[in-house]
Amino acid sequence: MTGAASLAGELTALGVRPGSVLLVHASIRSVGAVPQAVQAALLDVLGPEGTLVVPTFTAGNSDTSPAYQSHTRGMSERQLAEYRALMPPFDATSTPSEGMGVLAESVRLSAGAARSAHPQTSFAALGARAAELTADHDRTCHLGPSSPLALLEQAGADVLLLGVGFAVCSSFHLAEYRLPEPVRREYHCVVLHGGERRWTSFEDVALDDGDFDALGADFERLDPVVRAGPVGKAHARLFPLAAAVEFATGWLSGKRPRRVSPQSSQNAAKFLH
Repeated sequence: MTGAASLAGELTALGVRPGSVLLVHASIRSVGAVPQAVQAALLDVLGPEGTLVVPTFTAGNSDTSPAYQSHTRGMSERQLAEYRALMPPFDATSTPSEGMGVLAESVRLSAGAARSAHPQTSFAALGARAAELTADHDRTCHLGPSSPLALLEQAGADVLLLGVGFAVCSSFHLAEYRLPEPVRREYHCVVLHGGERRWTSFEDVALDDGDFDALGADFERLDPVVRAGPVGKAHARLFPLAAAVEFATGWLSGKRPRRVSPQSSQNAAKFLH
């Protein structure tokens, strides 16, 4: 297994800066290290003034997600009602992330970690600006102007894709909110309201990551800000979040349909289907 000191050296060589804000999407298996070593290396390079941020999304808190559909397929109406009645409400302090990887869970569970309060697309953070960057996450805004992504952009954050591709680059979603008349849809989730569990719904941009691989390939090919190199056994990419959002906004313009009706698209991001 690769150690924290070796990983820290490679992260520094890639361009991770002390004191910076870093949003990380990672496959620990690809790195060939334990999550604690990767987290320690990241925090070591970022230093006491830096901040480590990870997505801690909860896809299952939905009645349209693949997880929900898989669990409820073939159920009778009574069984479905019982299943829905037992779905736990989102709790930022205890609800595990789903499909975000072991590094995300390691950060979420760390002493001093802060987490945003969105019941489907929360972020967790460690470091100097953790509380600031996760404090305000509007429940009706997944990944737009009232989410940590917008705060990360303002903070001059970098994005690290560690052993994963552009298909999971959540920063590209911020660009979807900047398209002219983006398609919108309704989302459902289970929350605590006044101490009581209840289903709630809200309308937001219809997130679609189906073309993010192609978008990322063009971003990497055309924009020299993308730096690539090895970290452990993984291929890593590092780039400014703001540059990714700017490129994605232009790339997606004209490629996405405009709003027709609130339910005109069900092509939500894979973690929210």
